[in-house]
Amino acid sequence: MAATVGGHLTLGLVAFGILAVCSLALVLLGRRSETYQGLTDKAPDERFARIGGWAWAGTGIVLTVGNLSALIGELASGRSGDPYFWFVATAAITYIALAAFLSRRT
Repeated sequence: MAATVGGHLTLGLVAFGILAVCSLALVLLGRRSETYQGLTDKAPDERFARIGGWAWAGTGIVLTVGNLSALIGELASGRSGDPYFWFVATAAITYIALAAFLSRRT
């Protein structure tokens, strides 16, 4: 949608098509998959709660390393790296705040 509004109709349609196909696959295959059902259940058991937690942690690591790499690349190219700096800074602040909050809670 944003690509289409920004004047990139083809990119917007391709992105929409990819999202539609992935959504359809999840709907059709999700009914048969124990993993899908366990991760999307409102009250998952301990195993799926742990799997979901590790999956989110892994996703956070990949996104943080990617943004940190982009920041370093931008700075090495002589640009400001501003957008990537804010992503990395937000990730660091969120990590520290959640670690402090969760350590008091458990």
